[in-house]
Amino acid sequence: MKLSNRQQIGYVRKLETMGMVDGPGIRTIAFLSGCPLRCLFCHNPDMWKTDEKDKTTVDELVNKLKRYKPYYGETGGVTFCGGEPLNQPDFLYEAMKACKEEGIHTVLDTSGFGRPDKFDDILSVTDLILYDIKGLEDKKYRDMTGVPIETTHIFLEKAQEKNVTIWIRIVIVPGYHDNYEYMDDLAEYIAPLNNIERIELLPYHTMGVNKYDDINMEYPLDGVPAMNHDITMEMQEYLIQEVEKIRNTNIN
Repeated sequence: MKLSNRQQIGYVRKLETMGMVDGPGIRTIAFLSGCPLRCLFCHNPDMWKTDEKDKTTVDELVNKLKRYKPYYGETGGVTFCGGEPLNQPDFLYEAMKACKEEGIHTVLDTSGFGRPDKFDDILSVTDLILYDIKGLEDKKYRDMTGVPIETTHIFLEKAQEKNVTIWIRIVIVPGYHDNYEYMDDLAEYIAPLNNIERIELLPYHTMGVNKYDDINMEYPLDGVPAMNHDITMEMQEYLIQEVEKIRNTNIN
């Protein structure tokens, strides 16, 4: 592998240190700005576009990330999220490759929507994927995100080919996903996949609603309440059990 191009330019909105939920161990979270999706439940509309104020090079970014290496230990590292990090494929690849050169564990938090011709390179420097499932059927997926589902399927196929470990993440929105029929469909979708290390359901929240007021936009899910945490955890347990049940049936 060639050394990374540390002068590659990209756009990073912010860094969060000492993260404990976006991958294993203690992590720094790098928020890459820009996202082609327009998810109805998005709580970061301020991240849809890049801004010149976010401009940086891989070298500048990695020099900041290296400061926190003592905290990463054996399991921590850096998580790249967004926005949608695949929206900056060249910068993402070079930044993740530079992290690998520095011995830093890499996590990609993504919906899988990007340029398919860049997926192989990016996955070659990815240790773990936090894969956000936003829907299973194309029309509903388009209604929820504004983009077609085919690209994310290509990404997932590539991730399977590369044997990259995956944590599944699914936001549960009341009135959209909070039913056991959807859990059954998810189980059928997830069960055949390899390298699935964890399945997490995330309850929809309304903490980002005020950001829409700040940018003079109407919130798409106005009036939809936050998802109950306990119910979400019950559905998560059911989903995990159904995935295991399908796998055991197929084995036998």
